[in-house]
Formats: sequence, structure tokens, C-alpha cells
Amino acid sequence: MSDVNKTIQKWHASFRKGTDFDSWGQLVEAIDEYQILARQLQKEVQSTNPSDFTEDQKKTLGKFATCLEMRSSALQCTQSQEEFKLEDLKKLEIIIKSILTYNKDFPFDVQPVPLRILAPGEEENLEVEEEEDAATGAGSPESFPNRVPGTLLPRLPSEPRMSLLTIKIDKIGLKDAGQCIDPYMTVSVKDLSGIDLNPVQDTPVATRKEDTYIHFSVDIEIQRHIERLPKGAAIFFEFKHYKPKKGFTSTKCFAFMEMDEIKPGPIVIELYKKPTDFKRKKLQLLTKKPLYLHLHQTLHKD
Repeated sequence: MSDVNKTIQKWHASFRKGTDFDSWGQLVEAIDEYQILARQLQKEVQSTNPSDFTEDQKKTLGKFATCLEMRSSALQCTQSQEEFKLEDLKKLEIIIKSILTYNKDFPFDVQPVPLRILAPGEEENLEVEEEEDAATGAGSPESFPNRVPGTLLPRLPSEPRMSLLTIKIDKIGLKDAGQCIDPYMTVSVKDLSGIDLNPVQDTPVATRKEDTYIHFSVDIEIQRHIERLPKGAAIFFEFKHYKPKKGFTSTKCFAFMEMDEIKPGPIVIELYKKPTDFKRKKLQLLTKKPLYLHLHQTLHKD
């Protein structure tokens, strides 16, 4: 079997695995599988290396990735009639199985997922690694390797009577902090419908871990003046780490800060169980222990 056919076979197996989880009601597992495959397809679409796929086939793969993201988002939010359904996604199976020969119009009016810089650990594959997790346990300080520098953006230019916000991510408390490999944060600003209001930013891998804390000490520049954020907007922080046995980066938990919490100085916010609920409808605390995300806010006014 050729390499390209092996790749397609893996994509199809991942798709079936995700839809099976979805059918069985294992939503967290389904979301993980959909997001893995979506990033795999996106990586192929944005690759500049010689490819076994034509430009039209890459466009189809990009649209397929969009549908996976849409189904993943639907599972994370309160269901509505307009959200992408499992039966819609299953209609696409023939495409991923026969992408090299598929010559019909894509069945849904969607656009390919916008290209983005892959964050630390996201260049995953679908092979299950045999090696045991080599992460050390909590209890002694340890520095993380200096890997991908993240996708942080600079501060916007100031404007009269407008405020800009810098959030320093200080540290996060987790009972298994010492076992998290290459941890980083994805920061986004969403409206009440879960729609992005700003570019999504990824921090570099955390600087060190100590006891039950993972330290970041990194500044995030919010990419919109505070006065221009709509009512009900929130800033989300998704904690992600690499799982070597599964070969992909996973969201472990998330936190968010609403507009009335924006004020200069330190703040600690609660951690919630995945999947990330951008609509804030079905929130479940990660733990009853006093473990939080520690932030420090700075407001800049012209």
C-alpha cells in the first residue's frame, strides 16, 4: 500500500472512531477525535511540501476539516436546530474514503478552516506511541524545554479615551501538575454565541512546574479595545498538554473571565472540566480543591 493510501486509511479510521464515539454519547472522546483529524487535514492543506493531493482535493480536505470543527463546536454547546448534526457529518464518509477519486461538489456550503500556526505539540500523528509517559511526578521544580515560541501578538496602537488590556498568566494550580507534558494556554475572546471576537493566541510552553503549580509568567495582549467588546463577551483560557501515548495535544480544562471582572491587579478564576463551553451553558468545576488560574491584569489608557 502506498504512503498516501495509508494516510487516507488512517484519516478514515479516525473519522469512524469519532463518529462511533459521537453515536455512543462519548462526547469528550468524539470532540478530541474530530479535532485531531481536523488538524491533520489542515496540516496537509497548508503544507508547502510536494503533495500527493491536487489543489482541488486540498480544498475539499479543508472543507472537511471545517465540518469536523462545526460538529465539534456543536457538541460543546447547547444543541439547536442550526448546528451541524451527526447525520450530516456521516454523509462525508465517502469523501474521506475516496478523496483521490471524489469528483462531485462538496455537499455543504462551507469554507476551508482558515490557516493558523500550529501550536506546541499539534504536529501530531494518529499512531499510538508505545513509550510510557516520561514526565516526572509533582514535588520538585523542573524546567520545560524551550520549544515553539507560541503565537502571541503585540499590543495594539493606543487610541484616545480607549483602554487596552494586558493579562499576565502567572500560574495554574493542578493536582497532577507534574505529569503534564509541554503545557501551554490558548487564549481567545468570544461573544455569547461562542464566536471569536479576536485572533486566538497560544502561549509558549510553560516555563516550569513546581508542586501543584505550572508557571507561565507570560503576557497576553488582548487584541481589541475594551470599550469595543460587546456585552456578554468573555476571555477564555484553555489549558492544553501533550499526550505521548495518544500522540496529540489535549485540552485538560478551561477558565474564563467576563467583562465585569476586568480591573487592574491580580485575580484568580475557577477551572472547569472540558470540553470548553464557550456559550457558558453547562459549566462543571474541575475540582473542589482550592486550585485556580492566577492572572494579573494591567489596563493601558491613552
